[in-house]
Formats: sequence, C-alpha cells, structure tokens
Amino acid sequence: MRLVLYQPEIPPNTGNIARLCAAMRVPLHLIEPLGFKIDDRHLKRAGLDYWPFVDLTVHPHWAAFEAAQPLVRVVLTSARRGVPLQRFAFRSDDAIVLGPETRGLPPELHDLQPLCVRIPIACEGVRSLNLSTAAGIVLFEALRQTGGLCGG
Repeated sequence: MRLVLYQPEIPPNTGNIARLCAAMRVPLHLIEPLGFKIDDRHLKRAGLDYWPFVDLTVHPHWAAFEAAQPLVRVVLTSARRGVPLQRFAFRSDDAIVLGPETRGLPPELHDLQPLCVRIPIACEGVRSLNLSTAAGIVLFEALRQTGGLCGG
C-alpha cells in the first residue's frame, strides 16, 4: 500500500498526510510540480518531528512514478466519480492517488487509469473533503480491508 499525492498545493495538508503515512508505515509519493518547496516551514510543522519516519519519494512527473512503480495497481480518488469507497475491494499493493486540492486529478489520468473511488458525502451542499481528511479515510479503509492496520 502507498499514498500518492499528485501535484499537491497546500503544505499543511501534505505535512498531515506525511504524519499519517509515518504512523501507518505507508510510503508517501509526491508527484511534481509541488505547490511549495519540500523544506517549507508549514510542511515541516504539520509533519512535526515525524519526518524521519516518512518513507518519502518525490517524482518529477507522472511517467516517472509509473516507471518506478510498475507492478502496483493504481486507484484514483475523486470527489464526484468512481465506486463508493465502502464498495471497492482494495489490494495490499495498491497505490492510492489523490489530486491537487483546488482541481482534483486531471481527466487524462482518469482516461489512463480505470479504477477510481470516492468518499460518499451525505450533504449535497458539501462539494468535497479536505485532502488530508480524505487521505485518512481512504487509507484507513484500504488498510482495514487488507489487514494492514497496525496493532490489529
């Protein structure tokens, strides 16, 4: 299991997700361009002193990520399309991909990757969840399904 942030824009979200990945022992992949510098103080603050425990890889673009991870199944996320999270069967080798905060994943990625999940939202007035909240929900469900939760 791994989390992939495609062109993340907001440092605190990425820092929170990095802390989540450290806690769950899940590798974090960042796909450039990033909306911040990797040494951004807000990024570091959100990740606190857990950065040494983050298995972090930064890729210059999507093709570099694909080349480095040829045997993984890619599962995209979306606020509006895809299988509801609770109805999707995750596998332990999945790469869960979340898009940039302001625009989500681009259509060309959805064209290349057929698997997509969404978190059902009960209130129609709420368009989406915060990226770090969504990452936690999706990752927890994926780990729950695959038996990857720590301390079981």
